Amino acid sequence: MASTAPVSAFARIAQLAADRRVHQAFQWLHLQERQILRWQTELVAVAAPPFGERPRAEWVCERFREHGLSDVALDAMGNAIGVLKAPQPCEEWLILSAHIDTVFPADMPIEPRVEDTRLYAPGACDNGAGVVCLLALAAAIQQAGIVPGCNVVFAGNVGEEGEGDLRGIRYIYDHAEWRDRIGAHIVLDGAGHEVAVTDALGSQRYLVTLRGPGGHSWTDAGRPNPIVTLSQAIAKLAELDLEGSPRTTLNVGTIDGGTAINAIPEQASARFDLRSTDPEQLIRLEVELHRAIEDAVIAVNQTVASSSRRKHALEFSIEKIGSRPAGRLAPDAPLLDVLRAVDRHLSIRTELRVASTDANIPLSRGVSAVSLGAGGEGGGIHTRGEWYDAKGRELGLRRVLLLLLAMATG
Repeated sequence: MASTAPVSAFARIAQLAADRRVHQAFQWLHLQERQILRWQTELVAVAAPPFGERPRAEWVCERFREHGLSDVALDAMGNAIGVLKAPQPCEEWLILSAHIDTVFPADMPIEPRVEDTRLYAPGACDNGAGVVCLLALAAAIQQAGIVPGCNVVFAGNVGEEGEGDLRGIRYIYDHAEWRDRIGAHIVLDGAGHEVAVTDALGSQRYLVTLRGPGGHSWTDAGRPNPIVTLSQAIAKLAELDLEGSPRTTLNVGTIDGGTAINAIPEQASARFDLRSTDPEQLIRLEVELHRAIEDAVIAVNQTVASSSRRKHALEFSIEKIGSRPAGRLAPDAPLLDVLRAVDRHLSIRTELRVASTDANIPLSRGVSAVSLGAGGEGGGIHTRGEWYDAKGRELGLRRVLLLLLAMATG
């Protein structure tokens, strides 16, 4: 893997960019712009809802085989895997990944429409842009006859969106037979060519449920009300001081409960989303969440017990439904040095950002990782009107290709 200082990293990039085979790869990417857009159009027409990505994963595997990757297969989690092998055994491996899942349900009609360089379809940008970048780079490398210095894993992974909870990449780092050899990881997510996510925004998600006896609003008045008690706990959490650095947030995304206006509900639930770049802050918020719920339930149960002969206590459960670990790419990491050198060579202004992506998993485990856009522009993310414009895609593809080759041949 590359381990050079910034100046020598820039020299290495200049040398790479002048290589005849790299020029051939650049030329292929330029000449095949329409073909790449056709692949993207075919891709987004294959539904890939959360936990239903298999048809798209199989489609990606077929493209991997066409582009000369080895050991192409679906792993036990459903990730589409292919390997660009080095001619000699190598100690460290590199991963290039893009999530294939979308936020859209399986029954949503998908009718991709192309107007000039713009593709309209749910998932066209997130993450059709990233997945087709995987395919384009595999094809360009094959066409140019480029041989990497280490094995490069191409992964179309499942489970990035929503309650997928990064299960695809998490599985790779927990179970892939080459997991201990991973030296660096490049994630492709969405459009753009300037942003680089190097800080992993951690999050913990909880489903809190309160249950009680319920009853009639008049004849059973005085029985504990799960909605009221849950609201009291939420109000307490809203008083927390979350100002300052590192930035930390707490959100109540949904509240459910009750069956009728004249009925004391038997159940109430809420979903909580806790976020921070600092793992310690996430732990603090988790403690505060548990304390607020427990205190509210204990208080109402004590009140009911002192005023009634009957036992009408509330019960509660707190279930973790999502966990995305925080992490950070070290400022002096070779991967970041090489990325800056690539951007300097391409006259790109590097914008380091904080976000929650598949890179959370490697960063939280001490593996150098970065999440990049795959070029072009996009909008309407996670809506039926989502779009991707391939104009300018070529610059993003060159950026990723140079970074990939520099890290794989350092």
